[in-house]
Amino acid sequence: MSISNIKAQFECDVKKVWDTVTSLDQYEWRSDLSKIEVINEKQFIEYTKDGFATTFTITVTEPYKRWEFDMENSNMKGHWVGLFSEKDGQTEIDFTEDVTAKKLILRPFVKGFLKKQQELYVSDLKKALEKGI
Repeated sequence: MSISNIKAQFECDVKKVWDTVTSLDQYEWRSDLSKIEVINEKQFIEYTKDGFATTFTITVTEPYKRWEFDMENSNMKGHWVGLFSEKDGQTEIDFTEDVTAKKLILRPFVKGFLKKQQELYVSDLKKALEKGI
């Protein structure tokens, strides 16, 4: 099991950040994805640029405060918690991933991979919010 956390602040209201993060049809800002396939109101599949699929099952939705889901693909399974808060016109995100590699050989690399993915996600989100996507 590997746990990785990232926090970031954005100079915009929480609604804009929430809407960008939780949108399953406006994902073009994500540089790591080729598409998102919505299965139903609780499940979706993200596909990386090289076609690798990860299934997500939403477990908690508290608009503008908390979004959680379970995630699984052939290499890992885990849980993601996204916390959103607003103060003085700025929004803070606090995202935590708790992942277990399914393959023993991958376990030493999971923490580093998660950290890299989280940094890319926040970088992409910052660019999208600045552009007004």
